[in-house]
Amino acid sequence: MLSTFTGLEMGKRGLQAHEQGFVTVGHNLNNQGVEGYSRQRVIMTAADPIYVPGLTRDNSKGHIGQGLSVERIERVRDLLLEDAIIHETGRAGYWDASDDYLLKLDQVYHEPTNLVSDTSLINNPDKFTIRDLTDEFWASWQDLSNRPTEIAARQAVVQRGKNLVEGINNTFRRLREIRDMADGDIVGTVGQVNTLTKKISSLNEIIQEAEALGDNPNDLYDKRDLAVEQLGKLIDVHVVRTDPDEFIVYTNGRHIVQGTIYHELDTRRTPDNEGYAEVVWKETGERMDFQAGKLRALIDVRDIDAREEIQKLDVFTMNFIDAVNSVHRKGFGSNGRTGLDFFHEVPFVTNVNGNYDRSGDGAFDSSYVFRLTGSNKLSLQDHIGIEGTMTFAGPAGNINVDYFATETVEDVIHKINFSGAEVSAGLDEAGMMVLKAVPSADTANPDFVLRHVEDSGQFLVGYSGVLADTGAANAYDWQQADAVLGLAGDAAFATAPIAHPSGWITVNETLERDAGSVAGAFGTDGVSNGIGDGSAAMAIAQIKTKQVTVGESLTYSDYFAEMIASIGLRGEAAEKFNKLEAAILKNHHDTRQAISGVNINEELTEMIKYQHGYNASARIVTEFDKMLDVIINRMGV
Repeated sequence: MLSTFTGLEMGKRGLQAHEQGFVTVGHNLNNQGVEGYSRQRVIMTAADPIYVPGLTRDNSKGHIGQGLSVERIERVRDLLLEDAIIHETGRAGYWDASDDYLLKLDQVYHEPTNLVSDTSLINNPDKFTIRDLTDEFWASWQDLSNRPTEIAARQAVVQRGKNLVEGINNTFRRLREIRDMADGDIVGTVGQVNTLTKKISSLNEIIQEAEALGDNPNDLYDKRDLAVEQLGKLIDVHVVRTDPDEFIVYTNGRHIVQGTIYHELDTRRTPDNEGYAEVVWKETGERMDFQAGKLRALIDVRDIDAREEIQKLDVFTMNFIDAVNSVHRKGFGSNGRTGLDFFHEVPFVTNVNGNYDRSGDGAFDSSYVFRLTGSNKLSLQDHIGIEGTMTFAGPAGNINVDYFATETVEDVIHKINFSGAEVSAGLDEAGMMVLKAVPSADTANPDFVLRHVEDSGQFLVGYSGVLADTGAANAYDWQQADAVLGLAGDAAFATAPIAHPSGWITVNETLERDAGSVAGAFGTDGVSNGIGDGSAAMAIAQIKTKQVTVGESLTYSDYFAEMIASIGLRGEAAEKFNKLEAAILKNHHDTRQAISGVNINEELTEMIKYQHGYNASARIVTEFDKMLDVIINRMGV
């Protein structure tokens, strides 16, 4: 038999259910602008009937319903779409950071160098770029060759040289500042990662407690998903939801969050990489290698893009000053002085043989040599008539370069320069074979240090006069002191410079004090050809069109133009990928907004529905109240 108050209970359930729906609509409307919020829906179902099937029951027909009940409040969310957004966010974060920093690198070559030492340049600020300064430097030597008797022409050479080195120094500083900026950004980003992983772990703990009580903490789910998406922009992450008891976030092949447990990253300074920070797993110190995200982009920019630009500038600078000095030392100034370098070179080691204590145990154990010069004059068109295999140090081990009897000297030089070895080859102005070190790809190896030179045949031995003998036993190898003792008797060498010559290059102070010491003439048997001779100045001016011995066959002007074009193209590619990833991510976000976002019109429709339902439930309560009033107050004796 039905209870007398069954109708009131049914109406009360309806009121409560529709009130909950009304409140949920209000919650949605209030949070429509909140980042990461997902609209929520009240799922209603018919309440359990009074009677269920059984052998014992009251004499009543059918299941008597008890109205409405709220089964759950769920958030509208597509988890597959969420995983796609997290994955895409990592790529978008990578290209966004890359685009920003590559633009900064590209702007370095197009910004003024802030020179104030030359009034002619102050009036022409567009001529402040390093490429223009280089052209003016060559032009000043050309002018000196035409007017070797004028002291003003020599003063102009010194001034243009000072302008150039100031431009190179400033360019280096700007590139270094960008690298330092990326390093600081890496440290800051690691801190952000740790903050987010801790936040996700804390949310997991609260969510687990709520779920244990049978609740659906939708707002906490949204906060957690937003934190994961923010984390995915910084590092590549993968979310695992298969375990109902644990929410797991993976990165770099391991979980960084597992339920209430989170793992932190840390940074460690690395001497091999100029003291820059390396990202490691805090608990074990193991190096982390991310595949996407802002952190990966920052590491790539710092250790690849910015480092390569600095290395290219160093290569340009080192070969530039080496080429100019090698000619200038042979020339004579108007005052008769000779043997002077135009640019001041600073060696990394002061030992005459380039010996260095690399291990720090107090004993020489390495040889730091930048250049080896043979003792035999060669011609590029000569057929060598011999064969063998040369071995040079490469980015990841030694590299063999074969040569054959039918090849010319130029062919062999071309092979060396395009072998991938970290050495460049060429002939100097006297026709001697020159081997120079280039910057190392591995940060553990020093830049501008020849590490291994070997020949199984005679090209580097008796033919060019670099090595004393053939075979591995007579190879030049940097991992020993006095390695230069294995060179041919008349071979020459130069010790390696202090790191980053583009940061410290200066004009010889002797020339600044006395411009008459600037070489303009060549001489014979130690005697100048005379003040009217401009052959040395012409020889230096012609260096502009000579090939740079740094791997590819480029002139100095072409080399610097390639530097500018290379970073510009990389920046252009990063910009395109950034726009592409942003468009893809926007499409995903738009799709999510259509699914999970709050639509005001839709919510107002729901509000009207719940309002009518609430009014209907209230009417039920009112009518049952009238019926009970009749029974209680009007059915008397």
